[in-house]
Amino acid sequence: MTDRDPLSTDEYRTLLATAPGSAFDADTVSPDVTRLFTPSSHRRALDPDVTVVRGARGSGKTVWTKVLSDDRMREIAAASYMMPRLQRMTVATGHAKGGEPNLHHPSKNVISKLLEDGVKPQHLWSAVVLTGLGAPEILRIEGWDKRVRWVAEHMESYERALWTIDQEARKSGRTRLLIFDALEHLHNERPVVDQLVSGLFEVALDLRMSTSAVRAKIFVRPDMYESAPKHFPDASKLGANATDLTWTTENLYGLLYHQLGNHPSPEAEKFRSWTGSWRSEGEGRCIAPVDVIATPKRQHDLFITMAGPYMGPSHRRGHTYTWLPNHLQDGKGQVSPRTLLQAVSTAATISRDRYPAHEYALHYDAIRASVSTASQIRVDEITEDIRWAAVAVEQLRGGQVPMQPSVVLAYWRDASLSAKLREVLANGSQGSGPEDVDNHRELIDELERLGVMTRRAAGATDLRDYAVDIPDVYRLAFGIGRKGGVSRRAH
Repeated sequence: MTDRDPLSTDEYRTLLATAPGSAFDADTVSPDVTRLFTPSSHRRALDPDVTVVRGARGSGKTVWTKVLSDDRMREIAAASYMMPRLQRMTVATGHAKGGEPNLHHPSKNVISKLLEDGVKPQHLWSAVVLTGLGAPEILRIEGWDKRVRWVAEHMESYERALWTIDQEARKSGRTRLLIFDALEHLHNERPVVDQLVSGLFEVALDLRMSTSAVRAKIFVRPDMYESAPKHFPDASKLGANATDLTWTTENLYGLLYHQLGNHPSPEAEKFRSWTGSWRSEGEGRCIAPVDVIATPKRQHDLFITMAGPYMGPSHRRGHTYTWLPNHLQDGKGQVSPRTLLQAVSTAATISRDRYPAHEYALHYDAIRASVSTASQIRVDEITEDIRWAAVAVEQLRGGQVPMQPSVVLAYWRDASLSAKLREVLANGSQGSGPEDVDNHRELIDELERLGVMTRRAAGATDLRDYAVDIPDVYRLAFGIGRKGGVSRRAH
């Protein structure tokens, strides 16, 4: 820490209210030079030789998809992670949300029609691979149905085309990388998605093992990775070529401080001056001292200058540094970075409006209230990609957790949940559905795998032996109570 004066309470509130909110939402805005943060735990996810990257909604899958697809962003990542190979890559998209049909990959409707016509997922993805790599043999063929049929009928030609591209890439010293994201939007029916993902795994693993300079990188939700059948040759090797996108508490606070220090404002400049020697990388991008983005003690001390040490007059209500991420985590113990940034921004605004005389920039009651706003963001995220899960939990509105599974099932039965889920799936625009809309007991298990629900009795398997709980980050926005928990926001 330097000898310079820290920011005033008002300066901190201004910075905290504005800087975190400017962090990108990967679904609508591409990452830029100043805001891109490279947490240490994500390094392996960018390694071209890692085939599968598992990550929950909001963990950064789409962010890294866009980073890898952009030359300048890859340059920043290469320097940050000391991975020069990232600068020697040619990248194409094998699947992404909102991709242009008939260019990089077939649309959802085209995929559905191809499967109805009996196309095998392996042949579909092989055609996508050659298209993404720009193989002339397949680019001269018009229409995905004909391209897939060509692959199925000319496997030797497919392998020869792939070998040629691999040899050219080796000679040029570059890696050809194909990226696959947003796989939940492949098809409305979950069993069909599982088969498609399984076929993609098989094709991607074959690339990993049969070529030296052609790679596929698949960003996928953990539950989808687990449910996809793995009965193809060498499937056991897939796990060795996989990694997980996780955010530690240090990563989350490192992201927050990176955003504070890279905001274009006088307050950000003062924040940098007070917190140590930030390194300028040009184009407005500044890198924080290592202790600011990676040392828990330093991060803790810095946060309590903004929020004070406790979530009340004393330690009995909890410590601010740990309380916030603990109440934003899902059932898997993971926190969406966007929810933490939004919670801090909201807490600063509430503190300014309701507690202007408070000695710290963030009032503890404002932090507590901000969790409700963050909860709505988290619910909006799953509503967009896993609509069926949001519909299922919505039927519990007005209830209170912990809740016996039999009570959950009664809520769902009375609400005609199966019919509502069928209506959602018929829409077809918001991800795939559950494995079986009529098996409500299995729905509880699926929601648990997604981190939307948890079991209060660890290891229990019989429905009578455990109670269902819902993490605050989902519970609050759905209007579900919990004894002793954070209060629901009044509407």
